Amino acid sequence: MQIDISSLKTIFNPKLRPLVGVDIGSTSIRMVELVDMGKGVPRIERYAIEPLPRGAVVDGNMSGLDEIVESMQRCWRKLGTRTRNVALALPTAAVITKKITLPANLREQEMEIQVESEANQYLPFALEEVNLDFQVMGPSPTDPEHVEVLLAASRKERIDDRVAVAEMAGLKPVVMDMEAYAIQAAYELVLKHLPQQGLGQVIALIDVGSDVTKVTMTHNGQQLYAREQAFGGAQLTDSIARVYGVSPDEAEKMKCSGAHPDNYEAEVLHPFVANMAEEAARALQFFFSSTPHNEVHHIILAGGSVLVPGAAEAVRLQTGVNTLLADPFAGMAIAPGVKARQLAMDAPSLLVACGLALRKFD
Repeated sequence: MQIDISSLKTIFNPKLRPLVGVDIGSTSIRMVELVDMGKGVPRIERYAIEPLPRGAVVDGNMSGLDEIVESMQRCWRKLGTRTRNVALALPTAAVITKKITLPANLREQEMEIQVESEANQYLPFALEEVNLDFQVMGPSPTDPEHVEVLLAASRKERIDDRVAVAEMAGLKPVVMDMEAYAIQAAYELVLKHLPQQGLGQVIALIDVGSDVTKVTMTHNGQQLYAREQAFGGAQLTDSIARVYGVSPDEAEKMKCSGAHPDNYEAEVLHPFVANMAEEAARALQFFFSSTPHNEVHHIILAGGSVLVPGAAEAVRLQTGVNTLLADPFAGMAIAPGVKARQLAMDAPSLLVACGLALRKFD
């Protein structure tokens, strides 16, 4: 039985240049292109955001392929690049990962056979149904004659859908990553701007998406705790639709347009922001009750739904914790064609796309 990685390069092989990071989210497609200024120092060359029709992507599943392709083409034209090599990401829940230990003296073909054998034990479906990849992480900390190997596997259809829409849009997918890994790469850039670069501190990354808020607590780069809460920007869309008697699609356009009725802030925005702050406070309480920890030093807000005015301040007041919007581009050189002020406003929604674009520097 052969390990099938034929539909793309490997999930761990980013050494292809140039490269555009493409995040296919629930409500929009986001693209980021970084260039190397020398010695691996990145500069943001360009970025673009293009809305997706409502329901085209739900929980990471693509149901409107033609609509996604059209949005991806518009986004790429808006980006204004000649680069067609793209890095894509699978939803974290769509990838099974497992760290295994193998003898260090195995040849590559022997290691593939061992990985396949190990995967057969852990995967809940047949190997012919998955794309499987692995990467040697380094020597085993407990046995120098063995190495730690990270195995990653995903159902073929999850990868094939993303490869298909990119190719139909005229792009060339060359890297397939996991959203969690992409976010972590961009998150490390954010941490550099905290006091002592966040060392010795408990930091909460709260990523507010369309339907789900993902909470991750870290300490010195290690994950302490993770949780998902049923809250997101879709609630704001639903409130707009209900208050103003419009369709969900019209509500989404109203939310993004900036042209709001006079009572919009009091009737819709402020209650949503208050709910977001309460969800952040709940996340901290769940963390404290589930772990020995009783303090969080910083909260970093990410995701498209935190772009609404007043989000960071509301969370800070509700939790009493220093709160900032995630900006992986802070301190990064910016190309003349990029509007710095607009970039700072959009940055919290660009973590996945930025992390994918960083793969060219690995």
